Amino acid sequence: MHNHNRGPAERANQFWPSTRRLLSYLRPWRAAMIVAIIFAIGSVVTNVLAPKILGEATTTIYEGITKGLAAEKLGAHLSQWPIDFTKIAHIAVIVFILYLASGILSMGQQMIMTRVAQRAVFNLRRDLKAKLAKVPVKYYDQHSNGDLMSRMVNDMDNIASALQQGIIQLITSLLTVIGALALMLSISWKLTLVALVTLPLSALVVGLIAPAAQKRFARQQATLGKINAQVEEVYAGHAIVCAFNHEEDEQEKFAKHNAAYYQAAWKAQFFSVLIFPLMNFIKNVGYLLVVVVGTIQVANGQLSLGNVQAFIQYVNQFTQPITQLANLSSTIQQTVASAERIFEVLDAPEMVADEALTAVKPAPQPMIEFKGVDFAYEADQPLIENFSLAAEKNEMVAIVGPTGAGKTTIINLLERFYEVDGGQIFLNGQDTKTMSRQTLRQHLGMVLQDTWLFTGTIFDNIKYGRESASEEEVYEAARLARADNFIRELPNGYQTVLDETASNISQGQRQLLTIARAFLADPEVLILDEATSSVDTRTEVLIQEAMKKLQENRTSFVVAHRLSTIRKAEKIIVLNHGHIVETGNHDQLMAKGGFYADLYNSQFIGQQI
Repeated sequence: MHNHNRGPAERANQFWPSTRRLLSYLRPWRAAMIVAIIFAIGSVVTNVLAPKILGEATTTIYEGITKGLAAEKLGAHLSQWPIDFTKIAHIAVIVFILYLASGILSMGQQMIMTRVAQRAVFNLRRDLKAKLAKVPVKYYDQHSNGDLMSRMVNDMDNIASALQQGIIQLITSLLTVIGALALMLSISWKLTLVALVTLPLSALVVGLIAPAAQKRFARQQATLGKINAQVEEVYAGHAIVCAFNHEEDEQEKFAKHNAAYYQAAWKAQFFSVLIFPLMNFIKNVGYLLVVVVGTIQVANGQLSLGNVQAFIQYVNQFTQPITQLANLSSTIQQTVASAERIFEVLDAPEMVADEALTAVKPAPQPMIEFKGVDFAYEADQPLIENFSLAAEKNEMVAIVGPTGAGKTTIINLLERFYEVDGGQIFLNGQDTKTMSRQTLRQHLGMVLQDTWLFTGTIFDNIKYGRESASEEEVYEAARLARADNFIRELPNGYQTVLDETASNISQGQRQLLTIARAFLADPEVLILDEATSSVDTRTEVLIQEAMKKLQENRTSFVVAHRLSTIRKAEKIIVLNHGHIVETGNHDQLMAKGGFYADLYNSQFIGQQI
């Protein structure tokens, strides 16, 4: 997990690699960025030249007024004042053209950089989404949905804003500082030295505040992820929260997360905003010094009034970008903090690569075979040890046992959601580790206890099992799952739109739709993990009849707590603590009067196991 209490040296070591890595996403558009930089240079040059030319007009007017006042004392008329209005008008036209050109070039630069920044973030978001498809299921077990959503949405938005506005501002500010400084030197090197007196103070402010802001922005993003995680979790289980009267508890939890976010956010924003008034104060001190010294030089005839006026404008052009860069430093800190969170996901270990193809066992072979499989979620807590199982073609294999026995884990290993620590799993005699996960899962169809339906029509949700299926095949899958009748009774039938939680149909009906989806996939191996736990007894019987028909052409794995659902299974595997303790069909196991018989009888007479 991300450590937000790192020392300054560690944060600095992470800052530059993250920055370079983020900027690498701009490389495909280097040509466009060069054009944008050319536009920026043109915009800055025209903008910086204008005060110098405008100062000439001020000098012309000032000199004309000075001579006119002297002439008036000698009786000259106002119309005879030596003010060159033609020259002033010419200067005004030139300045107008310069500002217009600066505006057009600035707009062009903005348009280019906006597109470049959005394309870069598009690629970064694409890479993050692709990475999330490559990390193992274990990664999702260790990270909350809300935190991952916060990285995908909030952190991406921070980066998008920074790349779009920050890079433009960074380029123009740097160029403006350089251009203004050059023209300040051309006017008066003495005044330039006076103006630069405050520069060390500006650097000191940025050097002290920016690192503090980075640390607090990182904490702000982390606490925001916790808020998203808690809200997503509570909204998903809102009915359970209400049923157990935990509304106040959840409100208290949210209040704590919200308070933590408030504390982190206001501190981060405080340090961010603090830069502006400090820099503004330093800028005003610089103004005061320049005005005092400039006035003295004008009075002594060392400098023209127009040049002083132009110089003051250049001081503003010089100090304002520095202030913007100081403010931008906080934005950069926040952006890098967001980038670190995203790169943390991009650097996460991916699923184990497929092994080299080994010789396939000669036929005939079981459809599925576990051979000496070992597995543990935690290295020091083994769950499955030396597990072996063979499931023949067209055979129904039931896996039963108490909670925590490892039933669902066996299915997870078969689907390669997790990788075995030892041993092998074979599909038709081929080691599943040598098959791509996509190829492996094309042979498998799965229905979980927790239903997952997306926002869309019932037809689309069923067709999700096989996108190439025809309409009739979708309807047939629904009939096999005994879902056709209730679907057609809905106002819009198969075109009924399900909301995000499919709350407009019952839990049992949602389960029937997921079963229909698995039937439509027409897999060689059908896996049902507590798939009938949410349906009524009558529907359960109908599903069992459908499953019996489907068994004719496929191997079935059924994980069940309700043992009445697997009485017709050819093979029942009884697990306890990751080991097979009994094997046989229902009648054989009941005759033994062992672990299975105790489990079965307890469901009817309330015996405590």
